[in-house]
Amino acid sequence: MTSKQRAYLKSLAMTMDPIFQIGKSSLTPENTKAIDEALEARELIKISVLQNCLDDPREIAAVVAERTRSQVVQVIGKKIVLYREGKKEKKKIILP
Repeated sequence: MTSKQRAYLKSLAMTMDPIFQIGKSSLTPENTKAIDEALEARELIKISVLQNCLDDPREIAAVVAERTRSQVVQVIGKKIVLYREGKKEKKKIILP
């Protein structure tokens, strides 16, 4: 992913609300499966890491990206933005 594409995805993610929350139990297989399904449907998602989660958000982002075969767009504070290109043509985000 180029820096121009990453900047474009960041701009799209700014207006999004987080659709997942990772809490005290950290990353579970159920969370990973749900995130994978959301990426399939939306391509670009935002995840919030709650205060009671003791793991580092950057580590969580790396693990989720690896398990879901997606790319980490950015991690700011306790917010993670992930992107994976969709297979359906009608829902695709066109990258510059």
